[in-house]
Amino acid sequence: MSKRAPTRTLFFLRSRVWLLAASLAAAAVAPCCAQESLSGSPIVLDRAVAVVNKHVILASDLDDEIRLSVLDPNTVPQVEVTRQQAVDQLISRALIEQQIRQQDMQAIEPSLQEVNARLHEIRAELPICVRQNCASDSGWKAFLAAHGLTEGRVEAYLRYRLEILRFIEQRFRQGIQISPQQIDLYYRETLVPQFVSGEAIPPLEQVAPRIQEILLQQQVNVLFDAWLTNLRQQGDVEVLDPELAPQSTPQSGPAAETPAHSGDAERGSR
Repeated sequence: MSKRAPTRTLFFLRSRVWLLAASLAAAAVAPCCAQESLSGSPIVLDRAVAVVNKHVILASDLDDEIRLSVLDPNTVPQVEVTRQQAVDQLISRALIEQQIRQQDMQAIEPSLQEVNARLHEIRAELPICVRQNCASDSGWKAFLAAHGLTEGRVEAYLRYRLEILRFIEQRFRQGIQISPQQIDLYYRETLVPQFVSGEAIPPLEQVAPRIQEILLQQQVNVLFDAWLTNLRQQGDVEVLDPELAPQSTPQSGPAAETPAHSGDAERGSR
């Protein structure tokens, strides 16, 4: 089993909720048709594909979501996010944004230092970025150009994702208590069995902080999933494009993403 760098543990755990964060376009509804330009060539205008409590999701938003999905650590190489998956993610995000707007946005707005730190983390650790040498300025510019992105768009995207992550942690993490018994159980039943005979097993006191963070994040995810499912049920959500309508009950936000196995991540943190 390959070993990951220590910083990968929370990087991949947090990716479970990171999928829920992207910039939402505040564009007006455009006619769903084409008009003739002065040169006679047709101009395809933007169109609404879904409405979430009067918030309009446009076809261009889906395109943007698909382009930005390359920055997600769980994106499988050569497997593009479908438009149906993109609209489901944008619906979840619109519901979350509407809840954030009911609170003090200034209280959860990330600083420039936090945005830059997250950008550095992506450039240095995101697998696709590591392969394309995004840590260098030339490699990063080539990566952005290859995926139709700009530095400003990526920074805005990360800022919004940080806002959502902070909102989720403020709302659901407070009050969660992880007992020493839970940490000990995870250590004995999840972590230790992953080591083969002869391998040195780190002592519990060394890995206890990491295990506590894993268990905290797991409980946050459970609470968040239930909350988002309830928002979907109570909200006025309409998918206007029949081709984008879910074929089955969509998983709520983070549950739609498969994070790295927490035990594997902890094992790699030695």
